[in-house]
Amino acid sequence: MDHDPPIRYVEPVYRPPSEAESLILPVTDGCSWNQCTFCEMYRAPQKRFRARDAAEVLESIRRVGEDEGDRVRRVFLADGDALVLPTRRLLAYLEAIRTHLPSVHRVSSYCLARNLNKKSVSELKELCDAGLKLAYLGAESGDATVLARVNKGESVESTRNALNKLGQAGIRRSVMIINGLGGESLSAQHADNSARLINATAPEYLSTLVLTLNDGGARFRATWPDWQPLSQSGLFREMEGFLSALDLRRTLFRSDHASNWLVLKGTLGADKARLLAQVRAAIERPEAAALRAAGMRGL
Repeated sequence: MDHDPPIRYVEPVYRPPSEAESLILPVTDGCSWNQCTFCEMYRAPQKRFRARDAAEVLESIRRVGEDEGDRVRRVFLADGDALVLPTRRLLAYLEAIRTHLPSVHRVSSYCLARNLNKKSVSELKELCDAGLKLAYLGAESGDATVLARVNKGESVESTRNALNKLGQAGIRRSVMIINGLGGESLSAQHADNSARLINATAPEYLSTLVLTLNDGGARFRATWPDWQPLSQSGLFREMEGFLSALDLRRTLFRSDHASNWLVLKGTLGADKARLLAQVRAAIERPEAAALRAAGMRGL
């Protein structure tokens, strides 16, 4: 009898908060870019980027199917950007999921714009038809200067094109913007241009988190030495500017990541006025706002 676990995980394992109930299926280890100065997720030596052997992944899917039967409803393809893999390999994995995990109704993945832009809309449509229904893309900012300063490796245009491709293919998009990434000097343009990017692409889901530099910011400041973090009030004012500039109709908005002081949830634009009122109340009277305790904030 085989007592090894069906899936080999390389710690630490990351997934979006909304994938808490999903089967985490690694098809790569690490991130193919891994040069963003604000991100430490895949810096550990064991997380060096590589594509997993296809036979290993397919065997993991088969064994999970034997163990879990029809109990798995969602699958998240890990690690940092599974869509770097060739389309034909991804299609083989999606076919195996349909075969061995017949109750799965959604497969999702992190993705990088640079890798999405290497695939055609027809390829992405194939992936959507095969079960890939949601892609998480960290835009981080819609401002060209901020993206360059943090070595994102993307332009505003590359991010916009990738999001539009996903939309044309029918894959739902969850986009993340980092509150405070531009620091004091670029806060206003970071907020304004990030809203422009979101307005231009109208993703189905939008989230924000607050920049957290776990290494004390040494790597971040090495390329941006004069960067100054925003105060709590500054973060709220940047969020006010960002929300004010958004012109959306049916985007589900969440600012409830553990790094956020102020939890915000709603649909844009139906709840825009309420969300702005919450932010403005926190600016005017932070002591009366329902803020997350400092000790409860983190990744």
